[in-house]
Amino acid sequence: MAEDRPNDPLLADFPQPEGLAGGFSAAETVALEHVNKKVAEGNSLEEILQFLFDHVQPIIPCDRIGLAFLEEDGSRVVAHVAVANYGPLRLPRGYAADLQGSSLERVLRYGKPRIIGDLALYARAHPHSDSTQRLLREGIRSSMTCPLVVGGRAMGFLFFSARRPNAYGEREVSLELKVAERLGQAVEKAFRMGQVESSKRAYMELLGFVSHELKNPLASIISEGKVLEGGYLGPMNETRRKIVAKMVRKAEFLLGLVREYLDLARLEQGHLQVQPLKGVNVMDQLILPALDIIQPQLDENAMKFVCHATEGQIEAECDPALMIIVLINLLGNAAKYGQAGGKVEISVEALPALRVSVTNEGPGFQEHERALLFRKFSRIPSPELASRKGSGVGLYTTWWIVNRHGGRIWADSEPGRWARFTFEIPQPLSSGDLGPARS
Repeated sequence: MAEDRPNDPLLADFPQPEGLAGGFSAAETVALEHVNKKVAEGNSLEEILQFLFDHVQPIIPCDRIGLAFLEEDGSRVVAHVAVANYGPLRLPRGYAADLQGSSLERVLRYGKPRIIGDLALYARAHPHSDSTQRLLREGIRSSMTCPLVVGGRAMGFLFFSARRPNAYGEREVSLELKVAERLGQAVEKAFRMGQVESSKRAYMELLGFVSHELKNPLASIISEGKVLEGGYLGPMNETRRKIVAKMVRKAEFLLGLVREYLDLARLEQGHLQVQPLKGVNVMDQLILPALDIIQPQLDENAMKFVCHATEGQIEAECDPALMIIVLINLLGNAAKYGQAGGKVEISVEALPALRVSVTNEGPGFQEHERALLFRKFSRIPSPELASRKGSGVGLYTTWWIVNRHGGRIWADSEPGRWARFTFEIPQPLSSGDLGPARS
């Protein structure tokens, strides 16, 4: 297919290294073995590329090394890592360009390296190449590119660039191909991990967006439904009132799910940070605001709410906004899975640590089901509980918040009679308590 190649005198193609006469010098062999060892250690691509940049200078001239992956089924090239001895970089991580119509498409099609000996001349011949213009603004004057192929599949490109023209020839191409060959294992691993991370990030962004967009309309439906249900816009017969009441309850359930997913999205994106305050009134600033949100669910199930607290005003050091989320989730869980007409009890103790328990009468759970609690999207599969709608998100978020306060949370149950969820956070909080969540 050589006759199909586009004729561009500013680009040079070179054969694979097997086609070169002679082997590598002692210095070149040592440098390649250093790279091979670093790849085998399983370090990140960032570390490997920095190591490569530091150790190939004697054998391959370069002021910049870049690595790009193919995405969108091979139709787009995305910069992944770049290391240089200058700054700032005008072609940074995340920079993307279409593959079709570019000279990189030719590199991929024929599996051969490409050299641009004079980037300024190339830019004049290809004025619409944005990446070339960016590299020129960095001071780059020549570049060498080879495809990264792992297991017969093209994964991306390895770029060596220099700030002087005509820095690369046949020998450098041979060395670059050997380096790319050694990078294969690390490249494939990083590519797979990057795909997973990108999918997760896109999922959480979509989750947060959809949840946020649903929140206000649902709140409006609930508010307007309650106005109708209460007869404030005129009398309603009992049949219509019951229909409106069902609509309100369903909207409240959806709003509860939206609230849980919004909390999860904020948590996963790192937007839930513990900001503790001292002297938080547990009853007035935590329990009552949470109860105000859950009370409609308790009323719907004809549940009685009972609060037990040690004498005197209980104050604590905590993040009140996050602890309200904890109490909403625990009280909502009790209202959802508790027995209609039963009791929901909350007890507060001011021990050396703040301890809060929420207990509900109802089916509870079996001992072997305890391990399913506090895990993301995990629900107890017993028929009696599975019939009650839930997401498996609230208890996970609760665990995360308590854990971030340096505390712990656990659950007890007497199957067929009751279930109790208890959390405890140290008082006062120490800076060491507010670390990353521990598994």
